[in-house]
Amino acid sequence: MVKENLEKRLINVQRLGHVAVRVKDVERAKSFYLGLGMRLIWDDPDWCYLEAGSGKDGLALLGPGYKAAGPHFAFHFTDRTEIELVHKQLKNSGVPVGALHDHRDGTASFYLKDPEGNWLEMLYQPPEGIPTNQRED
Repeated sequence: MVKENLEKRLINVQRLGHVAVRVKDVERAKSFYLGLGMRLIWDDPDWCYLEAGSGKDGLALLGPGYKAAGPHFAFHFTDRTEIELVHKQLKNSGVPVGALHDHRDGTASFYLKDPEGNWLEMLYQPPEGIPTNQRED
């Protein structure tokens, strides 16, 4: 029944925006990905967020102490109303979804699992992109 409801929805994901992976040493992993040419967007002691190329494909490195989320992948939306609608449609279709919550960087998201048990995030990203907490030199 859930599958039939999902097929009738208007949800249309447009962009796989980022992947979040668990790392043992955030500094070591960050250094590696910076060496590949990625750009550091958000940096905290227990996690960081990097982007690659003009498409701003993202990679979140989650340290051992990071508890807010685990490994996942995320679809990005640039319209706040759209992510609210996606949340409502999934919930009304019987899909267990977490609460939609705002983040300190101006994004908002909620988490859910796919039928195989993989975590995914539906994330609102402001149209101008995810703001950085890094100084522009």
